[in-house]
Amino acid sequence: MIIVGGGVAGLMAALAAAPYPVTLINPLSLERQGAASWLSQGGMAAAVGNDDTVDLHIADTLSAGAGLCDNRVVKKIISTGPALVKKLLEYGVVFDRQADGTLALGLEAAHSRNRILHGNGDCTGANIMKALIAKIHQTPSVTIMQASVQRIFVDDRGVTGVQILKDGTSFNLNTDRVLLATGGIGGLYLHSTNPPSSIGHGLSMASSAGAFLRDLEFIQFHPTALNINASPLPLISEAVRGEGARFVDELGNYFMDGQDLAPRDVVARKVFNHCAQGHHVFLDTSRIADKFSERFPSINAFCIKAGYNPAIKPIPVTPAAHYHMGGVAVDEFGRTNIDGLYAAGEVACTGLHGANRLASNSLLEAAVCGEEAGRHMANQAHRHPVALPVLPLPPAPNVDAVRKIMSLHCGVIRTVRGLGNAADALSEMAKENSAASLALKIVEAALARPTSVGAHALTDQSTQQAA
Repeated sequence: MIIVGGGVAGLMAALAAAPYPVTLINPLSLERQGAASWLSQGGMAAAVGNDDTVDLHIADTLSAGAGLCDNRVVKKIISTGPALVKKLLEYGVVFDRQADGTLALGLEAAHSRNRILHGNGDCTGANIMKALIAKIHQTPSVTIMQASVQRIFVDDRGVTGVQILKDGTSFNLNTDRVLLATGGIGGLYLHSTNPPSSIGHGLSMASSAGAFLRDLEFIQFHPTALNINASPLPLISEAVRGEGARFVDELGNYFMDGQDLAPRDVVARKVFNHCAQGHHVFLDTSRIADKFSERFPSINAFCIKAGYNPAIKPIPVTPAAHYHMGGVAVDEFGRTNIDGLYAAGEVACTGLHGANRLASNSLLEAAVCGEEAGRHMANQAHRHPVALPVLPLPPAPNVDAVRKIMSLHCGVIRTVRGLGNAADALSEMAKENSAASLALKIVEAALARPTSVGAHALTDQSTQQAA
C-alpha cells in the first residue's frame, strides 16, 4: 500500500492503516515542511465549544458552500469533528487553551460560533504536523521513501503499481492500492499562498490513469495574502479579522460595508474590485495592536521582516489562490472510480466544500478523510502483482506560461471571453505539458458553468448571477 504525500491527510492515513505495511512517498523529508499543511495558520474547525453544536457547524458549512455541498458528506465529516479533536490530542497535538484550561476557540468568516482551534497562535498546521510526524516515526508499519511518484499504472482490475523517481533514477513499484494526498493547485497561479510545487500533480496523474475529476472550476482566493514579492505569498489569517482587524484602503477609507467576515468568495471579490478601481488595500490592525504579536507570532514576524509592523501601520494585502474545492472525485471512503486508487485532502473532492470552502474546514477534512481512507485501504483484499511496463518519465511541466494565463483569465473574477482565450492558449500546450492540460480542464469546467456561484464569479452581462 502506497501513500503519496506527507501532509495531514497522508500522515493520518498511514497511522490509521497500522499495522498494515505502508510506504509513504514524499519528495522531501517529512520535516522539511514541503506540504501545504505546514502553512495552515487559522486552525481547524470543530464544534467543541459549550455554545456550539454539530448542527450549527453543518449549517454554516452548507451556507458557505452556496447550495452545492453534498449534505450527507457534510454531516459525516462535521459530526466527526469533536472525536477527531480527541484523537489529535491523544496523538500529542497541542491546541491553545484559555486560563481555565478549556480549549481556546477563535472566530473566522461565515462561522456563527467561535469554533476554530489553534496551535501556538497562528502555527496550527505546524503543530499538528510535528505531532503526527513524531507518531509516524513511532509506527513500525510505516516506511518513508523520499522520492516522487511520476505515474500510476492501472489495468482492467484497477491499480497495479507506480513509477518512481528517486535520486535521478526511475523504477517501478507494484501495488494494488495508492492513496493520493498530494495537495492543491495554487502553484498554477502567479500569486498563491501554496508552495510553488502545488501544481496539481496528483490530479494530473489521477486523470491520466482514468480517474474522474469534479468541480474543478471552484478555486478559493484568500482575500488577505501579504502583498509583497514572494512565492508563496505569506498568508494573513482570517483569524486576524476575527479578532477585530478591518479592511481599509490607501486613503484610510473603510469600504467593506460590514462584510469583513463574510464568506471568502464575497470578501475576495470586494477586495479585488476595490483594487481594480485603482486602490491599494490594507488590514488595519490598530484595534488589536496590543495583542497582535502574542496572538499571531508568525504573522507578526514575517510582516516585520517584510518591513511592515502591524502594531504601527496597516498591512498591505491582496487576494491570492489559496484552496481548490474541486479535485479527484471520491466517495465517503476516499475511493475513486478506479479500484485501488484513493484520494484525500485537497487533491480530493468529497463534496464537503461545495462552491466555497468554509474557513478552517480543510484541516478537519484532511484528517477525517485521510484516516477513513487509510483504514479502508488496509482492509481490502490483496491482489497478486503483475508485470509493469518500462516507460520513459513523463515530461516535466512548464508552468510559467500557465500561471500567466490562469491569473489573467481564471482568477477571482472571470468572463466567458477571457475563459475562451485561456482555453485557446492552453490547448496549444496541453499535449506535452501536464500543468497546461490540468489548467485547460479547469478552464473548460468554468466555461461549462454559465452562472456565477460561490468562488466561480462571471461578470458578463449576459450571465445570470446566482447567489
